[in-house]
Order: sequence, then C-alpha cells, then structure tokens
Amino acid sequence: MILKEVNNKRLASEFLDVARKIYIDDKFWVRPLDKMVENVFNPESNVFFTHGEATRWVLYNDKGESIGRVAAFINRKKAFNFDQPTGGMGFFECINDKAAAYYMFDHCKAWLAGRGMEAMDGPINFGENDNFWGLLVEGFMHPSFGMNYNFPYYKEFFESYGFKPYFEQVTNHLNLTKPFPERFWKIADWVRQRPGYSFRHFSWKNSENFISDFKEVYDDAWRFHENFTPIEPKVLLKSLEELKPVMVEEFIWFAYHENEPIAFLVMIPDVNEMLKRFNGKIDFFGKLKFWYLRKKDIFTRTRITVMGIKPKFQKSGIESAIFWHMDKVMKKKPNYTEIELSWVGDFNPKMRQLHEAVGGHFAKRHITYRYLFNQVIESQRATTIRTDTKETAYNS
Repeated sequence: MILKEVNNKRLASEFLDVARKIYIDDKFWVRPLDKMVENVFNPESNVFFTHGEATRWVLYNDKGESIGRVAAFINRKKAFNFDQPTGGMGFFECINDKAAAYYMFDHCKAWLAGRGMEAMDGPINFGENDNFWGLLVEGFMHPSFGMNYNFPYYKEFFESYGFKPYFEQVTNHLNLTKPFPERFWKIADWVRQRPGYSFRHFSWKNSENFISDFKEVYDDAWRFHENFTPIEPKVLLKSLEELKPVMVEEFIWFAYHENEPIAFLVMIPDVNEMLKRFNGKIDFFGKLKFWYLRKKDIFTRTRITVMGIKPKFQKSGIESAIFWHMDKVMKKKPNYTEIELSWVGDFNPKMRQLHEAVGGHFAKRHITYRYLFNQVIESQRATTIRTDTKETAYNS
C-alpha cells in the first residue's frame, strides 16, 4: 500500500472519487458536493486556515487502485485547551480492510505528532461541527445534509485501533404528521403573549443585523461548553451564503426580549434529497436542473442544525414559543413531513430533554472519538454542561 498526499488536481479529484467507488452499491449514501468538500481544504475558502493547518491523503493498493482516503488537521485555537494538545482527523473512507485503515490512522498520528499534538479526535471536520462530524454507529438510514454516513464496519476500525468515545451525538426525528404534545403548546401560547417578547424570522435584507444577533446569543449560550471559542461573523456569513440557494427565510427564527436577542433556531431543507441526483457536481445544466427541482419544492424533510438560548432566559419556555411560530410555517408547507433534530451531544442533557419534550424519537447515533498517542494515559469523556447555567449567568 502507498499513501499519497494530495498536492495536485489529479489527486484532489481522486480524493473525492474514492468515496464514490467505496459506496457504489450503497442505497443510502449521498455524495456531498465536490465544491463543499474542496472548500474545506482551500485556504482561500476556509477561515480556519488563519489559525490552523490541514492535509489529506489517498490510499492505493499494490495494483494502484484507490482504496481509501483520510485527512488530518489542527485548529490551534482549540488544540491546546485540552490536557493533551489535540488535533483532528476526518473525511475517512476505506474498503473493508483493517490493515488499510490502520495504515491511514498511523499517518494521521505521525503528521499530528510532528506538529506537537498528543491526541486526535475523529472523524471530525476542519470547521464548525454542524457538518462532517462524528462516526455513524446506529441508524444506518438516509443521511441528512451535512451529517456523516459510513459503513458499520468503520466502528470496529476505530475502536480496535484504540480510539475511545469522547462524546455521543444523538439525532432525533420529529414526525410532522403527528401533533405536538398539548402541554408544549400551552407553554408556547403563554410565553409568546408575554409583554416584551417578540419573534422574527430571518431575512436577507437585514442579514447583517441577524448575524450580529446570532453571534450575541451564540457566544453567551455556548460559553459553558467545553473548549468554547466565540464564533466569527465571517464564518456565519459564509455558511449563510452557501445555504442561500436552498434557504427558506421562515425556517430561521430569532426571539427577543425588549429588543435584546435571546434565542435562535436554524433549520434548512434536507438538501440531500436533491443532491442524490447530482453525483457531487453541478455544471451549467445541473444548475438548471437544480433550480427546476428547487422551484418544485421536492423536499419532505428538514434539519434543525443549531438552536441556542441565552442562559438567563433558559427554562422560560422560549423554545416552545419559537416552535409555535415554526409550526405555523410548516402548516403552510404540507410537503414537509419530518424534521431532523441533529445533533445533540450526551454532554448537553438540557437539549436532550427539549428533543423529548417536542416529541422527537431516536433515529441515529454518531460518536466522536479521541485517540491518545500515549495509550497509558486514561481516556476521559467530554465535560457535561452544567444544568445550573441560568443561575450562574444571573450571578456572573
């Protein structure tokens, strides 16, 4: 076997195409847009290169056939915030051959160790965790846009090599053909009519204000998360621009108290329902087909990618009121029958409770693993978010 570092267009193309070869007979896999993957490794497109570095490889067998791929990266804003400096690996694909998988793991380890890392998380993304994050270990069904899909045998590769679960990511599905729990609506009705509270959906003409509101809520709501770093507005803007062709403005909601932004919810149509028809590429005629399908609104599923509430306003029923407004929108779009709530980590018990409160049922489980280069050290799990964040926020 030989592992070639991607350093030209031919190898970059092979990196993308090896996944197609591996999943050629799989009925669920959806090839991500090539441009979306390529942008992760393009310093001009990915702002994480301003504080990190990344590389990737394609694995070939002795016959010169591509049989796997993998990437490694370091986010220096977060790498040194753990007990061991920690890098990442991801975009892993491999035929059912443990030796081939180990060969790629070894190279990721060596590359990261040579740059001062003592551990690696994987499979993760060189970017925010809403895309390409975690190994699918349960619920091998249609993947929603941005969520990793892989073969069941990958789990054995990771765990037998020595990767240990760092946290679990649970995805729940919400059946829109069934009514929400009545108690949930009573809370929502009470909250939305309270003086001082207002709710607005996103609009592009006011996108600058909404991005500022998103950052304000996010930075406050996520500050109790392990290894928190404030989100960058340019990252938000880039993500919104990438989603603009399929975005529904009424699927993104903000809550305010006396005009102070206090919560948000971001939901997008499951673009994979469309992308499965394109094999990763959208040329001129592909764009015409894309817009034709977009106009027909072929979607039946959506995905809630992120939701946040400022700690001082948690346990106040704000999320119920947001869902109340969202429900009014969905009733005007009967083609949508399912919402994917993805994903919530086992370190976030309050969000898991919310998924249960709205009637979500278990669908999928991903695991983010950590591999310590010194295997003598005992592996630890991600820190659970405190349940008293509201009280702590009031006293801070």
